[in-house]
Amino acid sequence: MSPVTRHSSLRLYLASANPGKLREFAAAAQPRGIEVRALAGFLRLAPCIEDGATFEENARKKALHYSAFTSELVFADDSGICVDALGGAPGVHSARFAGPNATDDANNQKLIEELRRLERKARESGTNLAPVSRAAHYACVIALARQGRILAVVEGRADGVIVDQPRGTGGFGYDPYFYFPPLGNTFAELSPEEKFAVSHRGEAFRKLLDVLPE
Repeated sequence: MSPVTRHSSLRLYLASANPGKLREFAAAAQPRGIEVRALAGFLRLAPCIEDGATFEENARKKALHYSAFTSELVFADDSGICVDALGGAPGVHSARFAGPNATDDANNQKLIEELRRLERKARESGTNLAPVSRAAHYACVIALARQGRILAVVEGRADGVIVDQPRGTGGFGYDPYFYFPPLGNTFAELSPEEKFAVSHRGEAFRKLLDVLPE
């Protein structure tokens, strides 16, 4: 990793239009005296084509792409949910699992329908007595770049189980269906602070902050 020069007031610019991510990152960085802002005019910039086969490939592509529009430190994350019974899907396609412009509700509905389909198939076959696994994990990779050069890449993970009915009203994405056994709640039932303390994105971002020199 290349060293990042720390000034008295460091700003990191997020290459994303997702307000949920921005809130989480900004809240986590504030106690360390670091400011997180959305990259100015992000929606007007030429979009990055996220065609990587892995979270890391996409995170690197986005950080490199958007860092070319500014001289500031830019970070981008690629994250999603990986379900064992679906061979790791939706994976890098988590945000568009139900289609290019899918909503969170549509993606969640498709995920549950896919799991129920597998469970029906297992029951009807009569050959598989073991229940279909609902084990899943969230994964996140964050890449930090400046002017077209990668400075750091970090990753985080959170393991859980997909429940059949949504629980909670917080979070976003697949959070209402992602049950986190250590806390006995779905991510959507946790406060933002509780979630970020144990989430894949929180783990990855803390690693990023730790590689920034004091």
